[in-house]
Amino acid sequence: MLQSVTNFLRLGRPLFLLGGVMLYGLGVLIALFIGTRLNVAVLLWGQVAVTATQLMTHYSNEYFDLAADRANPTPTRWSGGSRVLAEGYLQPQVALVTAAIMGAIALLASLMLAFVLNTGPLTLPILLLALILGWSYSSPPLYLNSHGLGELTGAILISGLTPMVGFYLQARSLELLPFLVVFPLCCFQFAMLLVINFPDEAGDAAAGKHTLIYFLGKKNNSRFYITLLLLSYATLPLFLLLGLPGIVALALLLISPLAIWLAWRMWRGAWAEPDQWDSLGFWSIGLLMASVSAELLAFLFLIYL
Repeated sequence: MLQSVTNFLRLGRPLFLLGGVMLYGLGVLIALFIGTRLNVAVLLWGQVAVTATQLMTHYSNEYFDLAADRANPTPTRWSGGSRVLAEGYLQPQVALVTAAIMGAIALLASLMLAFVLNTGPLTLPILLLALILGWSYSSPPLYLNSHGLGELTGAILISGLTPMVGFYLQARSLELLPFLVVFPLCCFQFAMLLVINFPDEAGDAAAGKHTLIYFLGKKNNSRFYITLLLLSYATLPLFLLLGLPGIVALALLLISPLAIWLAWRMWRGAWAEPDQWDSLGFWSIGLLMASVSAELLAFLFLIYL
């Protein structure tokens, strides 16, 4: 029984939920920075909507990616799914039913925010968009990640929409500042998703799943990764002119040595070495989360010090 519970939790990829909490919190802090007063009820219900949407996405991914995960000869800690279904620890229907339940919880939280807590006219459209993108990442009818659109979808959904939800629910308006803050994070998220394509490529191809690496090829995939890292920093001067606080830009620059090191490894061909894939995935996730943490600390400093 205990082992079944453990496998069920593993299936939901709980470690990745922390990213959702941090990104949602970042959006809330941006709202506080512009002078919004914190609404705790909205904060909590918004987190329910975000986390339930994440879990729906995780469980549906596990179900609809099962053929590719089973065919994957080179899974890493960060790719190839949780391996719970692929290795037969639980029945696939468990993931599908759980995904449906989590989607229903996310929808109920969205309705609560929109019609009971009255968080603004865009609440329901934004949260429904997140639900649709989350479901469609691996699931029918769109199967976005099987048609070269999963990486872009993931970047928009996770590092883009999640902070925007946190901001909008509190501020009840859309402004330029949160877009400036999340753009570098979306670049890092996109790059990280490109990296985890390398170990998944063989299994995906065997299952007829065509991620972006299928269309770009491995070498161009690695060059695109480098381009995204460069873009995240090259846009900072413009964003400063548009209103990005200097301390936020500085916080991101403090993480840049990690980005430079990753870009150098990619340029030197680490993408072609299977024994490097786990490390590239780990440090690419680290770059994203370190950057999110840096921005969180920067806004905490601006608000409270």
